[in-house]
Amino acid sequence: MNKKKTTPRDIVRRILKSGVLSWIIIIGIWWLGSLAYDEYFLPSPPETVSSMGTLVESGVLWQDILASFGRIFKGWLLAAAVGVPLGLLVGNFKPVRWLVEPILNFFRFVPAVALTTLFLMWFGVGDQSKVALIFYAAFFPIFVNTIAGVASVDRSLTEAASCMGAKKIRVFFTVVVPSAVSNIFTGVRLGLGSSITCVVAAEMLVGSDGLGYLINSSKLYYKTGWAFAGIVTLAVIGFAMDRILLFIGKHKLKHFGVK
Repeated sequence: MNKKKTTPRDIVRRILKSGVLSWIIIIGIWWLGSLAYDEYFLPSPPETVSSMGTLVESGVLWQDILASFGRIFKGWLLAAAVGVPLGLLVGNFKPVRWLVEPILNFFRFVPAVALTTLFLMWFGVGDQSKVALIFYAAFFPIFVNTIAGVASVDRSLTEAASCMGAKKIRVFFTVVVPSAVSNIFTGVRLGLGSSITCVVAAEMLVGSDGLGYLINSSKLYYKTGWAFAGIVTLAVIGFAMDRILLFIGKHKLKHFGVK
């Protein structure tokens, strides 16, 4: 069997699909922009890499990565552990949903940063307040998407299962939960993004370590390269965590409709 010949058009499609061209364009624009300013205003990509190297050698960047990652992971996992079961419960029982929705629709529009002062008073200046803020920020995307997943379940499937003699609890675990997995997974991914955004705000406002603190403290030393190093590191961590999560979802939850 003859192999299909690769055309220049196929090569271009592969390059576009890989996203490499997008990164080349972004870095190119950044580099050109940096030529018009000094490194204190807009460091170039090489200067940013140099700053990252300095921070890695001193051990500061690794410490800040571990501090931020630990807070993100704790708050995000806690939000998923609470948001998913609660969302399944609220979404499956309409009276409970009617009771909870007014409160939900009120608090989900209150940003986590607005609660920083209160959380500091309640949980102190340690990691507890930061993890609590991350939990709050990640909880609502997970909770709301779980409810939406339950609400979108095809009722003909639940009715068919009931007609076949399945009890409500069995219908819930064999029909409702599997049907809502795709929405739950989307909520978990959105919760991860909210966690990363929130940890930066929390560490900027109050903290003595973490990538948010690194970015904020760079202005004290006129080290804009440190701020860019922190921003790039956060972007890489977030992108890597999302890709890993998406890879797991596509391979382990494919039969639930996760794409």
